[in-house]
Amino acid sequence: MSAPIQIETQGFTRIVRIHRPQQKNALTHAMYTIMADTLEAAEQDASVRSILFTGDADCFTAGNDLGEFADGMPDSFEKTPVGRFLVALATANKPVVAAVNGPAVGIGTTLLLHCDLALAGDNTRFQMPFVNLGLCPEGGSSLLLPRWLGRVRAMELLLLGRPFDAHEALRLNLINRVCPPADTENEALALCEQINAQPPAAIRTSKALFNRGQNEALLDTLLVEGRHFAERLDSAEAREAFGAFREKRKADFSQFD
Repeated sequence: MSAPIQIETQGFTRIVRIHRPQQKNALTHAMYTIMADTLEAAEQDASVRSILFTGDADCFTAGNDLGEFADGMPDSFEKTPVGRFLVALATANKPVVAAVNGPAVGIGTTLLLHCDLALAGDNTRFQMPFVNLGLCPEGGSSLLLPRWLGRVRAMELLLLGRPFDAHEALRLNLINRVCPPADTENEALALCEQINAQPPAAIRTSKALFNRGQNEALLDTLLVEGRHFAERLDSAEAREAFGAFREKRKADFSQFD
């Protein structure tokens, strides 16, 4: 059985490939641990100048593994694998690039808010169905999406959990380019190679300047969102939503106030 997170190196690029196809690349705590470890190691490795997140031509990720996350968080958010991963991603000094195809659900979409460049295949379907599942926004999305898109558009995507395609993501400035799915990863690697050819310290300084104005607010938001997310996992609304998902029926929230 192949590893669900595959780590490769191509030139100066560290590639993080999500590979759990039978479960639509749904992410587990163990997978988040590997990704967090990889980001932290890449920060200390002078031979790494860029980091690429990808899946395959058919799927990026269906989001968190609901069967595992239904049991709640194993620790306080900042100590959990997903918390470690999000903080490492948000504070990465080296450029992060994403190559996305197929389903990009939940973290599959909010991850892009922390990427410096992102490409998506024309088969990509983005969605942030946190509220639909009785949860709340994560990954800094409650801070970053209103800043990028404006409040009303962000509310539409976060409160309604409406799916949208790669062409709309391009119009919303969430990605740089729409590609044929078979070409997405190679085109993203080409961008990484362009980054890798640039002066590395100048790249890191430029990224730090881009992020300087929001770092403190973003880290605070990540932690506050994470704590609320953990609480929501234990809520009756989430239990109803997760049960409806397992039973393949529509969730009924009419009993809640």
